Amino acid sequence: MIDLSLGKLLMVALIALIVLGPEKLPGAARTAGALLRRVRGGWDSVRAEVERELQVEELKRAAREVAEQGSAARAGVDAVVRGVNEPVRMAATMLGEPVATERDGAGKEHSSASAAAASSTVVDTADVVKLSGGGVA
Repeated sequence: MIDLSLGKLLMVALIALIVLGPEKLPGAARTAGALLRRVRGGWDSVRAEVERELQVEELKRAAREVAEQGSAARAGVDAVVRGVNEPVRMAATMLGEPVATERDGAGKEHSSASAAAASSTVVDTADVVKLSGGGVA
């Protein structure tokens, strides 16, 4: 802000004493002090408001980053689910089971082949050997 040294302050006080006189100087000093306190209070409130706004922006940025990470994680999980559903769907097709699809709350299709294959299908061990392309070791 303003760089006031002790010499400058004494010079201002001497000029104020000469201009205002000894009778009005204490009142002027009180008025100047009150004005300085009000200016400092206003400055502090502006600085606090700016700091709050910066914190809000930082929180919003962090929330966006977390949402993006959540979306990326969900996409990864969806990819893994699709990767698991495809072999199950192929196995169900090989076994002659109908493959039904279900839709979740987001409207995405999910195969219920694993549930259908596990529910009432009895697989003969000879069929498993045929599917695997080899014999029992």
